[in-house]
Amino acid sequence: MSVERVIFHVDMDAFFVSVEEIFDPTLKGKPVVVGGLAHERGVVAAASYEVRKFGVHSAMPLRHAYRLCPQAVFIPGHPDRYRSYSRQVRAVLDDFSPQVKMASIDEAYLDMTGSKRLLGPPLNVANSLHETIKEKIRLPCSIGIGTSRLVAKIASDMAKPNGILSVLPGAEDRFLAPLDVARIPGVGKVSQENLCKYGIHKIGQLTRLQEEHLRSIWGKAGVSLVAKSRGLDVDMWSSPGMSVPDKPKSISHETTFRDDTTKQDLIDATLVKLVQLVGRRLRGYGLHGRTIQLKLRYADFKTITRARTLIRSTQLDTVILASIRELFSQNWNEDKAIRLLGVQIGSLETTSGQLDWIDDPRDRKWKQALEATDAVRNRFGESSIGLASAMKNAHQERVHENTVDVPERKLE
Repeated sequence: MSVERVIFHVDMDAFFVSVEEIFDPTLKGKPVVVGGLAHERGVVAAASYEVRKFGVHSAMPLRHAYRLCPQAVFIPGHPDRYRSYSRQVRAVLDDFSPQVKMASIDEAYLDMTGSKRLLGPPLNVANSLHETIKEKIRLPCSIGIGTSRLVAKIASDMAKPNGILSVLPGAEDRFLAPLDVARIPGVGKVSQENLCKYGIHKIGQLTRLQEEHLRSIWGKAGVSLVAKSRGLDVDMWSSPGMSVPDKPKSISHETTFRDDTTKQDLIDATLVKLVQLVGRRLRGYGLHGRTIQLKLRYADFKTITRARTLIRSTQLDTVILASIRELFSQNWNEDKAIRLLGVQIGSLETTSGQLDWIDDPRDRKWKQALEATDAVRNRFGESSIGLASAMKNAHQERVHENTVDVPERKLE
């Protein structure tokens, strides 16, 4: 007899805003936008529930958010704080289940299958987890419970803010049927519009369609939709376990300057910082990369990308930086101000491609030094240590940029 799966989806409510409220309690109850100042470039990384009433949401340009709610409090944000609190949340989750998968900096899945005898009924456990996070970390969260990750995620979304919703085994169809198709993870605005053209507005309507019919319209994506409408984990939801996410095919970081610039010191410091972020994630995954790419966008939005392939793959900041600086010097028109810079490394592999005994001793020393700096950043924050050129003309990490030591937060 198989044991019924029990999956929790824990989603921190307005996570960045909630963390800011811990440090500044006067923000509570106010319309708050995290991601930058009202006049700056960039997008909303997080919006309080009070500001959402005005139509402000994540991924919206900051200037548009200001037009919708000029009385809102705009905060650039503190990425190091959010990473620190994410790790605290993870520590609590680990106390409740040995199988935790962080889906992003502010959400996670817990496999609670078979835990009833030890911990009690799932709803009781969820209440205990909810209270523990509130008491220990002073943050609100919402928890969804289901027999699949997909159902648990939809349930937690419907439980917001600060609630718990459990979908009992066998009740998945009744729970999902009356919901809008946009509730299905992966169904965005375009997909929803396409479904509406065929008269499909509710999830229950999808379950009544033949797979072959949807396959003829949308191919495999159509078949996937039918499975999701029945509460099944497919596509990115297909793995039954809580394994670590697949290693990336490439790693990149980019930043948009608050003001277009031609200042060489600032530009170089930014390139150094971006390389450090890429290198740190490379080492975190235990990967080496061979193809290094520069992205450069001018003030007029003209964008160029240039890449080079190394003879030997690397995970060292110094090696990546040398190539990036050379690519930049070969391609920058000094008469034009720069709007955005990006660094990417691809052709990733798990080894450096050569035996340790023929490694350059200098590379070994740099590897040891960089691993030590990674450990310092893990403990004291991203800006605590770095190459001198990056520290002198500090590039301020933007909240909506890729995260470093935790999975990326999707802007939805």
